[in-house]
Amino acid sequence: MITDCYTLTWDSLAELSLASDADAHRPRLPDWARQPLGAGAARLLTAAAPVDATIVLGFKSHYLGAEIANERIAALVSEHSDRLIGFAGIDPSSPREALAELSRARSELGLKGLAIAPAAQDFHPTNSHAMRVYGEAAERGMPILFHTGITITAATKLEYAQPILLDEVARELPNLKIVIAHMGYPWVHETVVLLAKHPNVYAEISWILNEPWQAYQALLSAHQFGVMDKLLFGSGFPTSTASRSIEALYSLNHLVHGTNLPAIPREALRGIVERDALALLGIAAPRGTNGPPVAQPSHHEEIEALLAETRG
Repeated sequence: MITDCYTLTWDSLAELSLASDADAHRPRLPDWARQPLGAGAARLLTAAAPVDATIVLGFKSHYLGAEIANERIAALVSEHSDRLIGFAGIDPSSPREALAELSRARSELGLKGLAIAPAAQDFHPTNSHAMRVYGEAAERGMPILFHTGITITAATKLEYAQPILLDEVARELPNLKIVIAHMGYPWVHETVVLLAKHPNVYAEISWILNEPWQAYQALLSAHQFGVMDKLLFGSGFPTSTASRSIEALYSLNHLVHGTNLPAIPREALRGIVERDALALLGIAAPRGTNGPPVAQPSHHEEIEALLAETRG
């Protein structure tokens, strides 16, 4: 079963930035973010082929005045429960509100995990309020995806975006399932070390695939460090689609063809795509997903046909 572990969708830019144009903290959005997705579910589902299950992330930042509401994520998932899984956007900078929203997200909205962005929420990842939120998530069996590394606004604080800061979180809460977004780029080597050190820390690979040379070096490092089995597939929709991301992943070795640089084993790349991410994160597969979770022949053939069609 193929799972896309990182997608975002919105109906208007107000969900990304509620602040006024005059506010210095308003995100300076790249071109892809300036395109309102409108019927977000339809576009997301169309872009998802050949994915079986897709994680859709909420987002909330008091600091930036931005929100992709958890109610909206829950409604989207409810309409397409055979394919979508929702993660609640939680802002630990307001701890009482965050704990209440975490409880509501799980018990009322049916969301399975949390999405947290310390750099965009203006808090140190290990402050005491945030650790209470993480502890509650661990108690409820809710994995946390941390937006690390790449940011889309000058107002975010990169000192809080470094994945190495999650080392204390993983030490203090060893049962908490943690996903580091974008392999922590540009702090990829920090991420690789964390993957090797902590059994319940994983990383997804979206966005970094937009820079093939950086992606090649990152994945080669993971392969050489023996942590390829800790990498999860993510498309980064709407910056890309699942099919484009799979093609980009399988094409990385083209960069070093004819050189003395080492190639990344194709089976290792295929393993990222077909990994049973939901089982690793302790999440039940959506109803309607099919078959054994890893290396289904039908998926392999579908992916190869997709790549051949794209190249041809």
